[in-house]
Amino acid sequence: MRTKRQGIIVWFQHMKNLKQIKRYGHLLYTSKKLKYAVLYVDQSAIEEIEAKLSKHSFVSRVDRSFKPDIRTDFENAKPDKAKQYDYKMGI
Repeated sequence: MRTKRQGIIVWFQHMKNLKQIKRYGHLLYTSKKLKYAVLYVDQSAIEEIEAKLSKHSFVSRVDRSFKPDIRTDFENAKPDKAKQYDYKMGI
């Protein structure tokens, strides 16, 4: 069974503190220019990890990813008329 995970975006001030951020979850992406990192953590421990990360002086802001909250099952999706015509033509 897969564990429920959620992304956290951590905004920081210096790249040298990235090693400390990496300890809290699975580091997926970092941006040197905008100075943020994307971590994946377990949903059960997300509040604790956010609180711990916010306590660090080099962390500017911590944001959650909204992906688990968004509904992804689309019902009654109608295809575009132009695409449907192209499929019949065999293009």
